[in-house]
Amino acid sequence: MSDLKWVKSSYSGNAGGNCVEVAACPEAIHVRDSKDPNGPALTFEPRQWDAFVRFAAQHD
Repeated sequence: MSDLKWVKSSYSGNAGGNCVEVAACPEAIHVRDSKDPNGPALTFEPRQWDAFVRFAAQHD
């Protein structure tokens, strides 16, 4: 996963702290903690990620 382009959440702000990074490729969406870039990442199928994002947006 080291060759992926990771993007930090726009909700993270500039103060650091609790940040989420996402890397998308055609077959999967990868999510990790920006404070631990070498740590574990969650991997979703695009369909699963879409359902998660829609659910989160409705319950914000």
